[in-house]
Amino acid sequence: MNYSAERFADLQLLRYRLNGFEQLSLSQKILVYYLSKATLYGRDITFDQFGKYNLRIRKLLEVIYTDMRIAHDTNAFHALEIYLKRIWFSNGIYHHYGCEKFKPGFSSDYLRKAIEVVDVSRLPLRSGQTVDELCQELFPVIFDPDVLPKKVNKADGEDIVITSACNFYDGVTQQESEDYYKLQKMLADGDELPVSYGLNTTLVKDDKGLHEEVWSADGRYANAIRHIVYWLEKAKGVAENDHQTCVIELLIQYYRTGDLKLFNDYCIEWVSEHEGRIDFVNGFIEVYNDPLGLKGSWEGIVEYKDLEATKRTQAISRNAQWFEDHSPIDPRFRKSKVKGVTANAICAAMLGGDEYPSTAIGINLPNADWIRAEYGSKSITISNITDAYNKAAHGNGFKEEFVVDNATLSLIEKYGDLCDNLHTDLHECLGHGSGQLLSDTDPDALKAYGNTIEEARADLFGLYYIADAKLVALGLVPDSEAYKSQYYTYIMNGLMTQLIRIQPGAQIEEAHMRNRALIAQWCYEQGDGVITLEKRDGKTYVRINDYEALRGLFARLLAEIQRIKSEGDYEAARQLVEKYAVQVNAEIHQEVLMRYEKLNLAPYKGFINPQLLPVFDDKGEICDIEVNYAESYAHQMLRYSSEYGTLI
Repeated sequence: MNYSAERFADLQLLRYRLNGFEQLSLSQKILVYYLSKATLYGRDITFDQFGKYNLRIRKLLEVIYTDMRIAHDTNAFHALEIYLKRIWFSNGIYHHYGCEKFKPGFSSDYLRKAIEVVDVSRLPLRSGQTVDELCQELFPVIFDPDVLPKKVNKADGEDIVITSACNFYDGVTQQESEDYYKLQKMLADGDELPVSYGLNTTLVKDDKGLHEEVWSADGRYANAIRHIVYWLEKAKGVAENDHQTCVIELLIQYYRTGDLKLFNDYCIEWVSEHEGRIDFVNGFIEVYNDPLGLKGSWEGIVEYKDLEATKRTQAISRNAQWFEDHSPIDPRFRKSKVKGVTANAICAAMLGGDEYPSTAIGINLPNADWIRAEYGSKSITISNITDAYNKAAHGNGFKEEFVVDNATLSLIEKYGDLCDNLHTDLHECLGHGSGQLLSDTDPDALKAYGNTIEEARADLFGLYYIADAKLVALGLVPDSEAYKSQYYTYIMNGLMTQLIRIQPGAQIEEAHMRNRALIAQWCYEQGDGVITLEKRDGKTYVRINDYEALRGLFARLLAEIQRIKSEGDYEAARQLVEKYAVQVNAEIHQEVLMRYEKLNLAPYKGFINPQLLPVFDDKGEICDIEVNYAESYAHQMLRYSSEYGTLI
């Protein structure tokens, strides 16, 4: 199978294989199929969440792109095609990682003339809107760099709600939003169980005052959610066991009502369902695309256990209490009893929403700290996604260009893939679920810095323990040298190579990138020569001079990060992130970009989904599910817009 499918702009599209899918029972295959349909029907929600004009701009450009009266052999059309493909990839007009608005490579005059050619009835006109009014509304959003320039703005000292183009708030300021949710928590003080206020709503200020529009089958996004519910109902009928049936039914009830107490119930049941081989995530989950870290972006993933690879993750989860007890943090912040930690390696069968086309390689849920503490968490590492990444990266010259010497390169070649997967396992399986908040700490106390601090906490947990003799004893690494490959690539990435994803002159915005920069820069500064940057033939290289001392630095920083999280120390979080995680060394940045450009590689990668096709017998019953890997990127995206376009 050819894992690499297409390349454009700064993106490379890959394919992932459904290893072992043919071994599933017919009922399990049908369950995967139904859950996949529920996953694909959330696509339009994500587009709308990431910008209020995204769906209409996508529709406008798709109309032009597919109209055969438009000349397809011009430079302007090719530029429009790339712009549209980038929009498909990012679920909107903003870069999926950097959050900046795309700059179109075609002119407004070209777009206006193209609009005049196409069938007017296909255009995304509002009721009573003329073509001229459509252009007046959308053209500034597309072409003016000063209009809604960033999806998520986290710049210190600015109103990060007003200056963010994400579509979670309408007409409200940062202060109004923070005050509103602070009041909600005060009014609910004393309730038996907390809820994730704001997770599934748009906060609006209009002539009705300040109020929330709930995302539910009878509220905002109703048409998309009703389709999701329809396929969840079908999935419920072929669930693997009664507990799985209960989980799906609770999710359906939550979607119908938008009641966050039902979401709690769903999370509690979902995290304790372990018997089925099939599992899924479907809903408003991660809050990285909200500057305040409250609103959940819609995402979906359907998965089945990779039975062989799961042996590795289960070895980790079985020893969760040992890892917690030996963590180098203040004992006040350790859990005296770790509950319900489960970890599986899985194969992704379908990706959707905020998990598509770019996806995580590991997930740990649920996000509510109190559910983690009381009921545990589920962690997954996605084996077929990491396998596709590894195969696509083999022999591309990246490591040879940036690694300091042949001895280190050999270390990485020998242990790199193993330790990458293991660090992801530790990060997801244990890192996110480790530690505890003090009883009087607000889970949202760190506000805009919470995501970065949490990712740093999980990464540091994994970095500290990947070097522990316990992992050798468990048979997870072959020897006491393996961890050095992860230490080197992590520090090299945090100090240098992740900068390939930043535009010249820009700061670091994305939470995971900030986390890696924070850890690497802090260790570089605090290490007193543990890490050095050396010049050779005009090129900068990272050298780690003392790996054991670096582990000690990881331990120190983990202890402080956990204290910040547990105590809700906002000011300490702000100072740490702003000092170490945001600024970019311009000279090193320029050098890295020049060296990377010569390799002719795409810094970002994403995936084309396989197509699941039901096969019917003579009675019209499904007798098999076939997997097709042949669909092109453009065909898949246009098909998704046609088949699953529910909000436009």
